Amino acid sequence: MKFRKMLKNPRVIILVIAFILALVAIQPNPFVDGVAIQAIEQNSSASQGGMHNPLPNTRPLSKERIIAINNEELSSIREFYDFVSTLKANDTVLVRTNKAQYRLLVQVPGSLGISVQDAPMTNIRKGLDLQGGTRVLLRPAEKVSQAYLNDVMATMEQRLNVYGLSDIVLRSASDLTGTQYILVEIAGASQEDVRELLARQGKFEAKVANATVFRGGRDITYVCRTADCSGIDPNRGCGASAGGWACAFAFSIALSPEAAQAQADATRNLEVIKDGNNAYLSEKLVLYLDDRAVDQLSIGADLKGKAATNIQISGSGAGASEQEAVANTLANMRRLQTVLITGTLPVKLEIVKVDSISPLLGSEFVKNSVFIGLLAILVVTALIYIRYRKLTVSLPIIFIMLIEIFITIGFASAIGWTIDLAGIAGLIVAVGTGVNDQIVIADEMLKGESRQVFDWKKKIKNAFFIIFAAFFTVIAAMLPLLFAGAGLLKGFALITIAGVSIGVFITRPAYAAMVEILLRD
Repeated sequence: MKFRKMLKNPRVIILVIAFILALVAIQPNPFVDGVAIQAIEQNSSASQGGMHNPLPNTRPLSKERIIAINNEELSSIREFYDFVSTLKANDTVLVRTNKAQYRLLVQVPGSLGISVQDAPMTNIRKGLDLQGGTRVLLRPAEKVSQAYLNDVMATMEQRLNVYGLSDIVLRSASDLTGTQYILVEIAGASQEDVRELLARQGKFEAKVANATVFRGGRDITYVCRTADCSGIDPNRGCGASAGGWACAFAFSIALSPEAAQAQADATRNLEVIKDGNNAYLSEKLVLYLDDRAVDQLSIGADLKGKAATNIQISGSGAGASEQEAVANTLANMRRLQTVLITGTLPVKLEIVKVDSISPLLGSEFVKNSVFIGLLAILVVTALIYIRYRKLTVSLPIIFIMLIEIFITIGFASAIGWTIDLAGIAGLIVAVGTGVNDQIVIADEMLKGESRQVFDWKKKIKNAFFIIFAAFFTVIAAMLPLLFAGAGLLKGFALITIAGVSIGVFITRPAYAAMVEILLRD
């Protein structure tokens, strides 16, 4: 009878509706199979086979998942990498996902150019603290307008996408003094990748006799990234050097007619120098990246005064072993190609802070958070029961506390906000405030119980006067934190505000209605 009364109560109905909406937003699915695609490397077997990086705003459950390779079903990340490690060059691999089927030709032994992660079972977005990756806080070297800052972020995002990184969170922030920042979170990226792609302005210039003939970005109309015109230079290859190995890379680019003409003008009056059967110009084409010479190329005599639109760019890399040297060389090539495609950042950026968290440590954070959360619930349950000695009062508090957590996480999933350690801290604050408010409601309702004085409306009114006073105090305290700490505390403030708001307007009224129904009779 009392249960039916609860289900008919408008405040409890609102609670049920909010719970259902949170369930739809989170969409838990423990039966997801395969492994999720985290990133696709450019010019890899996967990218040339038609596979693409997941879009930055893709919901976790909507990510493409690899179900099987060569008709062998996958159930874990380890199975995927164990299989890939056995692949040889020119092997053909059939990859079946939940969205399509791809036939890939292996170019690099032991690699398909695919990074994978555990398949998400919910739409809850986990921050770097919980899944691992790199977080970087950047500060413009000079004060710029918000529109200018948006241009910087657009160029940065293009760089990251061209380079093959996904799971990117990129947003502007500021502190209470008005200092501008850009916060970048990249799952699965190393600090080296981030520094090379984001911290550098990416000012690329090619000079002949100190005269600039072309720059990265607008002057370069095409950059080859396919295997037929980019990769390890077949003419120079790899070789042992002092303390290790060194390799050379080369790739072709196309220049605009204006840049080609500038190169022709710069070489028109140069002398021709013969070296055996070869003839070169007296000056070399020197490549500068962020005002630092990174390579120099000999210019063939046949290019003297000629407006050539197609030229070849080269560079090198090193490592302790030949395999490491090849990997580092190709990585250097990819970074340079990325800069040439995307051009120079509109403003120089300074790295303020870099945090790198391993996936294993992130997994431990999740386990510890769940354990501490369950332990806290048990302790609160025990203390509330000791205080009231009434299950009709203590059980609804625990029930509402769990529902409040679920609805708050559902809200975060619905707006696409990531849950990190700051967000978990905000969730704990919101739940703690909720338990305190429910205790206030319980105390008010039990006043005068021995004298059988039950003015329910007055009791609830008194309780919610206290609750709303506390609510506005929390909101006032959290609003500055939305902008403090260069945006690093935004998750804490946002989740706290959302949690206490959900509590005050949804869960607390439902709790008051439930306890009133349970105690009235």
